[in-house]
Amino acid sequence: MEEKQLKSLESILAEPKNIVIVPHVNPDGDAMGSTLALQHFLKAMEHNAAVITPNNYPDFLEWLPGSTGVIIFEDETERAKKIIAQADVIFTLDFNDLTRSGYQMTDVLKESSATFVMIDHHQEPERYADFMYSDANSSSTCELIYDFINRLNRIHLITVDIATCLYTGIMTDTGSFRFSSTSSNTHRVIADLIDKGANNAMIHENIFDTKTPQQLRLLGVALKNLKVIEEFQTAYITLSQEELNQSGFRKGGTEGFVNYGLSLKGIVFAVIFIENKQEGIIKISFRSKGRFDVNKFARAHFDGGGHLNAAGGKSGKNMEDTILHFESLLKKYHNLKKK
Repeated sequence: MEEKQLKSLESILAEPKNIVIVPHVNPDGDAMGSTLALQHFLKAMEHNAAVITPNNYPDFLEWLPGSTGVIIFEDETERAKKIIAQADVIFTLDFNDLTRSGYQMTDVLKESSATFVMIDHHQEPERYADFMYSDANSSSTCELIYDFINRLNRIHLITVDIATCLYTGIMTDTGSFRFSSTSSNTHRVIADLIDKGANNAMIHENIFDTKTPQQLRLLGVALKNLKVIEEFQTAYITLSQEELNQSGFRKGGTEGFVNYGLSLKGIVFAVIFIENKQEGIIKISFRSKGRFDVNKFARAHFDGGGHLNAAGGKSGKNMEDTILHFESLLKKYHNLKKK
């Protein structure tokens, strides 16, 4: 965001406003961390700020400071619509296309006459917002929220709760600081958040050490289904609806599974295919190492997108046909072929 735009937005925020903060559908750690951190910050500036998520978020994020006040659109639709209708400003965080708010919420947002502010780090943003704070090179939306607060010269307003939310989002979106998007600036931000009270050991424990026996059993099923295609340095996992049901699957229960494929020696492209019979689709997560661009791969073939090394997509075919289509595509990507 250019300085002139930032000053204009700062002027809008100079007086108390009704503000709505929206993450993408199926919000993850970065989405929830950034929205809740921004809510705490805006409340400190005496704004009336509400977080409205399109749908529910994983159990392992329910401990985040402020999460008990989150309004879930699909559960409280009429209440959410009224709050959105009264909003002076709407922040959309961790997505850059309004359709990522879910088909029900997208139409409601499009009808709003509020000032829209996008803060996001995904590639190829749609230009629906009045103000865009977008940087695809940033590790996370939480890092951008920290930079946003810093550029407003209000770092002193970062409390323990804000620091905790921001640390959580940066940590989860960088794979505990091991992805290539982790920069020296990321580490400087993390150091400051710890100085401001973020308890890094507690945050890691709350995110990663809360697995249930059902989740571990599901991981076992996923690893049993792992297939390696050495010729194309690719590994993928499949999980059917039946396998999910038998393991007592809950939202967020497959978090991180795709990374197991990427942990194999010699693998640069890892994928997980998860059947969702309720929506009639196969949900797909892509991960890569180096310069293989899964954002372009997802956009070109699976109605998705994301980042260079992490993206998502979907398929309307059944699992068998989706896998056949995926395997046929690998032959077109010569940079994957083992030399």
